[in-house]
Amino acid sequence: MLILHCPCCGVDADETDLHAGGQAHLKREGPGSSDDDFEDYLFMRENPKGVHFERWRHVYGCGKWFHVARCTNTLEVFGTYPAQTLEPPQEIKDKISAKRPGWSWGDFK
Repeated sequence: MLILHCPCCGVDADETDLHAGGQAHLKREGPGSSDDDFEDYLFMRENPKGVHFERWRHVYGCGKWFHVARCTNTLEVFGTYPAQTLEPPQEIKDKISAKRPGWSWGDFK
């Protein structure tokens, strides 16, 4: 079972208390964007086998959204951080790089 630490309320919660919200750190497209940009925002997602940044909500706890860096292959969790963070904290990127030399994903290296 997947157990994640909610950085908002400090609780370690299992996946039955949480709700996955898809890929984190997406550029949100809104009014005034082109149809192609809006289509990409709605439907195009990274789905790597390996390290991935995701949004999760602590549904049966504080109710807040947060981000998780984890490996989709092994379910190893590298860390969690508040959803208001624009990019993963350096300590999480360092943990990933230490275990996955040469790792890169999106704009995060």
